[in-house]
Amino acid sequence: MLEHTNKQFHGELETTRSLFLQMGGLVESMVLDGIHALSQGELHLVDRVREHERQVNQFEVDIDERISQLIARNQPTAGDLRLLLAVSKMLTDMERCGDEAEKIAKVARRLHESNASYEPVVELRHMADAVASMIRAALDAFAREDPIAAAQVVRNDKDVDKEWKATLRHIITYMIEDPRTISHSIDLIFIARALERIGDHAKNMAERVIYMVRGDDVRHTGVTNTERLARGEPLEPRDPSPDQPRGESSDPPRG
Repeated sequence: MLEHTNKQFHGELETTRSLFLQMGGLVESMVLDGIHALSQGELHLVDRVREHERQVNQFEVDIDERISQLIARNQPTAGDLRLLLAVSKMLTDMERCGDEAEKIAKVARRLHESNASYEPVVELRHMADAVASMIRAALDAFAREDPIAAAQVVRNDKDVDKEWKATLRHIITYMIEDPRTISHSIDLIFIARALERIGDHAKNMAERVIYMVRGDDVRHTGVTNTERLARGEPLEPRDPSPDQPRGESSDPPRG
């Protein structure tokens, strides 16, 4: 009976993993479809993004319910519990990526229906490819339980942040040169910001993968320390402050 229960539990665990990967694949396609609608004017893709967004929401509800039941019925420990907790947290980030992708698609439709002409779309396309790749890499790291690959996603978020700032500067310059483009340019800034947020959510998911595999919470530790923990290495000790001699404690003396 115990062996049967264990097989059933791990089968349900694998189903949960598979459903999450399917959800992630939908979200990745939503990001690419949304930006393709913007750059190519293929507005039928907007309807596809909206339909996928409803499917993503249903995935979130179904997977969340599965996780609750698995924890309540089986009381998992160690790696199995970390897996379920990680997926539970990643669900929220993945669903929010879908929300941002839907926003991008809606703005793309508005821009094209107003016959707006705009220039900085190439940069946005590059950002979209980058964040879609981050989602794909985070999912791949999750599927393979690869903390090293997950740490690379965390590092890649820094590049997306730089692209966001560069795109913002470009669009602002575009507005200054031609004030007639201000309204449409604000929409482009909205899209760029949505892409930057998707990158942040992908980074969060990658950090959860590292927690799932290594058991280390790498949030707010910095990229270098994240990579060290992903490799299973200890964190480097902090250097003492200049006013504090080595070997002495900074704590006040106990009296």
